[in-house]
Amino acid sequence: MSGKVLVAGIGNIFLGDDGFGVEVAQRLAGQPATAGVRVVDFGIRGLHLAYELLDGYETAILVDATPRGRPPGTLYVIEPEAETVADSQPFDAHSLNPEAVLATMKTLGGRVDRVLVVGCEPATVEEGIGLSAPVAEAVERAIGLVHELVAEAQALAQARPATQPQEA
Repeated sequence: MSGKVLVAGIGNIFLGDDGFGVEVAQRLAGQPATAGVRVVDFGIRGLHLAYELLDGYETAILVDATPRGRPPGTLYVIEPEAETVADSQPFDAHSLNPEAVLATMKTLGGRVDRVLVVGCEPATVEEGIGLSAPVAEAVERAIGLVHELVAEAQALAQARPATQPQEA
């Protein structure tokens, strides 16, 4: 594998805090690029994300609103088991959830060694544009967290011994 990292913002900007991942990706995309890292706002285009994951990424960092019952604005780093997640959900073209995207990627013959979800507890996912105050305040912290995870992924890739070509 190449050590490439994909940072994917996902969510629906028309459903309040569900636009969290999109906002984080847009802000990250406006920062200086890091070699080997691609930042994309996928919004609700799950099939596009599944196809993008076929491009040889070693690590995928998915940024999304993630309701888990904590106070709004709480950030999470979730590392799902890739094999369990990739077998769990069928693809629904009308929604984007990480499980369905990973299952579709696997069906298409793709593989990502490590998947991380940077999630934020939403206050509301009702119709409306704009993030609630606690989720908007979490955006900068999430950007810092993504930077840390990218640095960690790149350090792990560099620490792995290079494979030696086999002699015939």
